[in-house]
Amino acid sequence: MYSKTIFVFMITAMIAMKGCGPSDDRRDTADQTADPRIAEIMGEMTDRQKIGQLVMATTIWDEGMSDTGDAYDPPSDEQLDHMRRMVQDYHAGSVIVYNWGRAETMAAFNRQLQDWAVENEPGIPLFISADLEYGVAQRIPDEATVFPRQMGVAATGNPDNAYEQGRITAVEGIATGFNWSYSPVVDVNVNPRNPVIGVRSFGESLPLISEMTRAMVKGSQEHGVIATPKHFPGHGDTEFDSHYDLSTVTYDEQTLREIHLPPFQEAFDAGADAIMTAHVIIEALDPDVPATLSERVLTGLLRDEMGFEGIVVTDAMSMDAIDEHWGAGEAAVMAVQAGADIIMATGSPEEQVETFEALYQAYRDGDITPERLDASVARILRIKKKYNLIDNFTPPEPMLANDVTRYSGHLETAQRIAEESITLLRNEDILPFDGDREATTLVAGVAYTDELAELVSGAAADDVITWNYGDGPTDNDPDDRAIRDAVEKAADADRILIFTYSAGELPEGQEKLVEALQETGKPLAVVALGLPYDILSFPDVPAYIASYALDRWPDATPTPVVWEAAVNAVFGAEPGGTLPVEVGSGYPVGHGLSYGQ
Repeated sequence: MYSKTIFVFMITAMIAMKGCGPSDDRRDTADQTADPRIAEIMGEMTDRQKIGQLVMATTIWDEGMSDTGDAYDPPSDEQLDHMRRMVQDYHAGSVIVYNWGRAETMAAFNRQLQDWAVENEPGIPLFISADLEYGVAQRIPDEATVFPRQMGVAATGNPDNAYEQGRITAVEGIATGFNWSYSPVVDVNVNPRNPVIGVRSFGESLPLISEMTRAMVKGSQEHGVIATPKHFPGHGDTEFDSHYDLSTVTYDEQTLREIHLPPFQEAFDAGADAIMTAHVIIEALDPDVPATLSERVLTGLLRDEMGFEGIVVTDAMSMDAIDEHWGAGEAAVMAVQAGADIIMATGSPEEQVETFEALYQAYRDGDITPERLDASVARILRIKKKYNLIDNFTPPEPMLANDVTRYSGHLETAQRIAEESITLLRNEDILPFDGDREATTLVAGVAYTDELAELVSGAAADDVITWNYGDGPTDNDPDDRAIRDAVEKAADADRILIFTYSAGELPEGQEKLVEALQETGKPLAVVALGLPYDILSFPDVPAYIASYALDRWPDATPTPVVWEAAVNAVFGAEPGGTLPVEVGSGYPVGHGLSYGQ
């Protein structure tokens, strides 16, 4: 019997790799198929099997993992039947997992997917992927390590932390059956009103983003999981969420090249084996279609000019920016013609089948040439071989998955990174609160207030009063009546701690809440759970901390390690972070106070 530490070390030490290939279809195919093994496989594949390698099937994510919606139950029959059909009947070469579960359940599910692929001609294992921007906890929330959002990692100023996040996410990913992660987010968040990127990014400082990007790519890929910088060629200066609308960015080509492209080039130089496209119109390059569908962007810029030789995967094609304008089938064909290798078919089961059939029909009609198809298939197989998915594949072992995802050393690393990320922007001798003093604390918030109040109770010797607004973190705009209730509760408190949350502009009700409680004259501090820009709505607040804890999906995966680090900082732990973005004119990149200042 060996210890968990030794077991996790063995998992960590398992995988090594290297590889590359250019842009003209014929040359590209020839280069990639120079490998005799890849040429052999392609020579035995049917046209339908080749088309399948371009299709990424999607779990029925709104069904949950099971019939009951309970993560601890087995996958539903509907889920299993849909995925079996996509893998075996439509030869899907990759899968994106949207459902959630515990470690053993997820590993067993992913192993079943691989079994279906391997027992089906030509027997090539799958890329199994997920958004793992802040750890495998995005798919296994109760049993895997959750890290701070990327802006928090950048706030530590230490690229080793980005490497460690990439490494640990890869180790836990391999143990649960994932070999492809859609991270890091390398968009340059120059627009504070950006509703979809925000704390998911490393910020706006190009040197800092570049360092963090390189480190996270290496941490992931050196431990067996493909890293995917996204969203090419940049989603950091938009004011619409492409899940719901099609954005156009109007900056000039010089801005694109000097601000938004360098982090991607840094990722390519670090060896990133995939990129994800942006459903955004880049007016300076192609004013007619979004980057995902643009040959000028994916072939002219990405392949020919920047020399990227890895896999190009689209963002989710069911997002309204694509689906509402072109539909699943037409958009899939356009994306492949533009230069994409894999279509992320995230629509309904019917739309996923439509994606395959549209690509196959386009191939039969000559709209996708044999050379174009073979170029993508060869590239996909080359990367699969590099990650031991051709001849040396080892499926996950469900019974051992939990030992890896619950390894205490991983949690300790996440806790340390969280502690180093907490950023004190402003302090007029308000913080730290004295935890030993007999003082009643009002904890007021709009997201996870009960959990935060419990942490405050653990740090404070005296009573804690809680005021919470709404039915969840997305219901975060308090009305006047609720604010009056908060002020009434403050009458019984000696000090006030407010937790704000925004994913874009701070809701007006939260601004009014802070102002009303500030007018009580009691010692008051604010902790921003989401974007660090909240202070611009109440610039005179006496104490303010940025925690970068929640992104635009605040109810998806909570980050208790960050909450705990923020509360500890309120009660005296030294805040270790500095701003990775500029917050107004008073708080530049690199700003961060300590209690010694």
